[in-house]
Amino acid sequence: MDRHDIEKRFTVVIDNRRLNQSGSSSLFTGFAISSITLIVVTTFALMSNFSMQPHRDFSGVKIDIKRVIPHLPLSSEKEGERDDLLKQQTQVNEKLQVIEVFSGDNLSDKFQKRVIEFVGDGCEVNFIMTWISPAEFFGNREVLAIESVFKSHPYSCLMVLSATMDSLQGYTTLKPFLDRGYKVLAVTPDLPFLLKGTAGESWLEEIKTGKRDPGKISLAQNLSNLMRLAYLYKYGGVYLDTDMIVLKSFKGLRNVIGAQALDPSSTNWTRLNNAVLIFDKNHPLLLKFIEEFAKTFNGNIWGYNGPYLVSRVARAVEGSSSYNFTVMRPSAFYSVNWLEIKKLFKVAKTEKDSKWVKIKLLHMQRSGYGLHLWNKFSRKYEIEQGSAMWKLVSEHCIICDIGSAS
Repeated sequence: MDRHDIEKRFTVVIDNRRLNQSGSSSLFTGFAISSITLIVVTTFALMSNFSMQPHRDFSGVKIDIKRVIPHLPLSSEKEGERDDLLKQQTQVNEKLQVIEVFSGDNLSDKFQKRVIEFVGDGCEVNFIMTWISPAEFFGNREVLAIESVFKSHPYSCLMVLSATMDSLQGYTTLKPFLDRGYKVLAVTPDLPFLLKGTAGESWLEEIKTGKRDPGKISLAQNLSNLMRLAYLYKYGGVYLDTDMIVLKSFKGLRNVIGAQALDPSSTNWTRLNNAVLIFDKNHPLLLKFIEEFAKTFNGNIWGYNGPYLVSRVARAVEGSSSYNFTVMRPSAFYSVNWLEIKKLFKVAKTEKDSKWVKIKLLHMQRSGYGLHLWNKFSRKYEIEQGSAMWKLVSEHCIICDIGSAS
């Protein structure tokens, strides 16, 4: 049956139904007839087109349902993973940027020239410090350390190896000393130059190229550990941490490192510290320290490349005729440990504490060259007026703005 026959029959049916209906609106009836006619004709056309298509077999067609993973995470867990990755990448970038600070254009020529001009001008003692934080963090506590250097060594020179302090803000911080005639200078260090020809040179390249893991510990902190060794090896002098209060002249000290702890039963040292290092240039022990740093570097353990490193090497070569150095007792630089340093900042409240403070001060007066303040632990303490620390700082300051250093 063709399309015309269907249309004819459908029209007859509609005409018959229309004759049988009564009371119906002629407008509604006309609209209904047109709509139904359109539906039937359209359906017939679709069936005719489909019947004209060749027979197709869909039995072999497979439908693959794949899980679509959008670019953004679908859960807080995924977001956390992404944040962790971004954080890790940021930390790596920041670590590499720290290295780039010490590798500017023509930095080597500038660095050498400034160092030679500075240390070659009749310095009584050549002191160096490193500063790896922003210049605005070089506070009054660090200024007190510099004051103590010049109080005991008015004709010495102090160089601060720091890219951040080698700036207008750094100059402003150091200007009170310059105005009083003291020799102090902040210089951006050239790390590749300092490490050239040592095992540290290849270590630095491996860090820069990603072949060596910098670890979780601040890379800047470990660079400071390495930089002090490299500078002393090339130029010699006295390295001090910025939280070391100098108590007396260092002029008689040569090739010295200080013990932090002793074995109570044997009085032999058990650990050294690298907060004070006094060495001639080209000293073989310094080169050994640098070799150990490059060989066993671990950026995930605090102190491993610092105090623990100098302890390992010194123990290994102690007594060898090839190395000439002296290990000083804890009373020289570390007479108070970080667990007890708080007692010096506070006025003694008990007779026991008062007695302990008097003994410590007596030991410092007799055999102390410096006092390590362990700023990581003591920075939060105020220097109470009348305390042992107030007395020590008052006796070894120049500007003597003690209250602001609390």
